Amino acid sequence: MSWKILITARTLNEVGKGAVELLQKAGCELITPPKFGPLSAEELLARLPGMDAVFASMDKFTAAVLDSPAASTLKLISRWGVGYDAIDIPAATRNGIVVAFTPGLLNEAVADYAFALLLALARRVHEGHLHMRGGEWKPAWGHDVCGKTLGLIGCGRIGQAMARRGSGFNLRILAYDPFPNAEAEKLGVKFVPLDMLLAESDFVSLHAALTPENRGLLGEAQLRRLRPTAYLINTARGALVDEAALVRGLREGWFAGAALDAFAVEPLPKDHPLYTAPNVLITPHQASFARETGERVSVTAAQAIVDLMQGRRPQMVVNPDVFASASLRAKLR
Repeated sequence: MSWKILITARTLNEVGKGAVELLQKAGCELITPPKFGPLSAEELLARLPGMDAVFASMDKFTAAVLDSPAASTLKLISRWGVGYDAIDIPAATRNGIVVAFTPGLLNEAVADYAFALLLALARRVHEGHLHMRGGEWKPAWGHDVCGKTLGLIGCGRIGQAMARRGSGFNLRILAYDPFPNAEAEKLGVKFVPLDMLLAESDFVSLHAALTPENRGLLGEAQLRRLRPTAYLINTARGALVDEAALVRGLREGWFAGAALDAFAVEPLPKDHPLYTAPNVLITPHQASFARETGERVSVTAAQAIVDLMQGRRPQMVVNPDVFASASLRAKLR
């Protein structure tokens, strides 16, 4: 048996040598579109006919796409990464499509990056670099990090990895999470209401998955609760924050600054006001882009495809209920 695999995650082209070898050795036919993802719903509809699986970016797998004749042969969406908010999971399950992902593999890489942003932002590393590149010797005043308070919005695997890094800087660590957990408390994390976290933190770092309930979690009212000396770091999902309110806050000085690696619309539109907002450090959603981690994630996402193609359940599945459904399109041994 051989499957046709649509490749939309550009990471396969960059850190996916082992994954490509695994898929080709299993007999898969790899189909690369003219441009990598994230693909829109319309772009997916044009590329999905005849495909058995997608090695997926954050493509817009809406219900309309998954219910369409174009997706009638699709058996698996294997996400490179942990986020799956761009996939309509009930629609995938209803159509017998397995959704695999790679939780746990990106924890350390993303936490490393989030803490790097925290340090760079607080100490104005990026501003010093830009001044020097412009021929200016102009030291920039920042703020101390050691001994301050770090507030984590979302304290799952990545949040806890961030907490471990914060403890090395003698940070007091607060967290807001709808589901407080004992593992985090063992790290010295104190769970508090969101308003308290915002009011008492010197650094607020977002590590929550995007859900319908927390979309726009940080709006104007919440951002105004931040201290004038506080910094916001977002390596999670851009839609957790009201970007219009964020821009106003940066321009009006409600807080000291923000470091953003995730945006409501990606790529960030070229006319977006964040490009000209003061006291902001922006990067192109690259927190997970560590080569060694990327290679492991690529192989894991590819292995999910090989497993299902050969009649085995992938190890990490978003919608395990699909295996009990009469609509399951893949054949299990």
